[in-house]
Amino acid sequence: MSIEINAPQFPESVADGTIATWHKQPGEPVMRDELLVDIETDKVVIEVVAPADGQIKELLKGEGESVLSAELLAIFEEGVSSSAPAVKKAPAASSAQAEAAESPAGSASASLSPAVRKLVAEHGIDASSIIGSGKDGRILKEDVMNFITPNDPSAAVEEVKKIEKVAAPTPALTAIPPGGVPLANEDRIERRVPMTRLRARVAERLVQAQQTSASLTTFNEVNMKPIMEMRKNYKEQFEKVHGVRMGFMAFFVRAVVESLKRFPEVNASIDGNDVVYHSYYDIGVAVSSSRGLVVPVLRDADKKGLGEVEAQITELAMKARDGKLTLDDMTGGTFTLSNGGVFGSLLSTPILNPPQTGIIGMHKIQERAMVVDGEIVVLPMMYLALSYDHRLIDGKEAVGFLVQVKQFIEDPARLLLEI
Repeated sequence: MSIEINAPQFPESVADGTIATWHKQPGEPVMRDELLVDIETDKVVIEVVAPADGQIKELLKGEGESVLSAELLAIFEEGVSSSAPAVKKAPAASSAQAEAAESPAGSASASLSPAVRKLVAEHGIDASSIIGSGKDGRILKEDVMNFITPNDPSAAVEEVKKIEKVAAPTPALTAIPPGGVPLANEDRIERRVPMTRLRARVAERLVQAQQTSASLTTFNEVNMKPIMEMRKNYKEQFEKVHGVRMGFMAFFVRAVVESLKRFPEVNASIDGNDVVYHSYYDIGVAVSSSRGLVVPVLRDADKKGLGEVEAQITELAMKARDGKLTLDDMTGGTFTLSNGGVFGSLLSTPILNPPQTGIIGMHKIQERAMVVDGEIVVLPMMYLALSYDHRLIDGKEAVGFLVQVKQFIEDPARLLLEI
């Protein structure tokens, strides 16, 4: 029985997606709930799994093609079928390709993408002899080109000319950079690749934030010694009770939440000519992933203890690293925390995350000479930067909010006493 494989129903905030990777090819056996394809949107990567045991009969969308919500991607055949697989717009196979398909190389290429399979067949290559650099060892087009180059430079050059549509290179070529165009001087290699949807969306949002808000940044510094001493004294007990390590982010999340309660404008957002005040505290935590910067959200952070906050931050960071964040993880947020200090940043001016009106940038902890009670002492200090939308938040409220965060961090007992 044939089953239609459709793209998921995207939320209203996601217009379309791009086919990132087909993990299964036509004719390849598939188990129920096994991953078929990754669809990359401007927020997350969505996985589509097999509805039953069987095989893909026909691919209707190739890698790199755009897809709309609920659009047909492939035809799936339930059960085992001996019929030859069909691929949309597949060119008629030449006799050389037919021979290659019957050879061991042809059978090994069953798991390859159509473009890679075509290259392998045209050049009579045994796919099993190529080391793949893609996800899970998948062989990419660049892997085939790099394999071809030492043995057949002219064929590789012609193939690159067809694929990249560039002028013929000079005979002095010795290598082809992965995903790039060969140049005469291998020391001046250039590579042109399209932005990922996530990177393009991040770029769009950053420009939008700069153009649509009256962004201003105020700075302060915080003595991290009290938190560091508390962490030193209780980290083993904390980890034993909560199952996670005690970090600094949980303290800052709690300090921000308690400060937002005292300065509700910083937790608000602007919608046209209206100000929307939020009675809840969903804190976005900026996380760096292999796909780019993402901001998963801690829901109802005011209702969570330090252990719960730390555990959820760890969970979201792992999901970001593995590309498992869902749209729900990324949606909403009333305020954002960004910790550039983990990369060594000493000072920065974070950009707002619309429609939010405030974001705090945390930075590197560095020992500095400070004057305390008329004496010079060395303390671990951190610069804090609050960027805010001046259309809604005045300087007095912004500075007051940041000072309140500083006071909570420097005297964490106030968090427990809520004073």
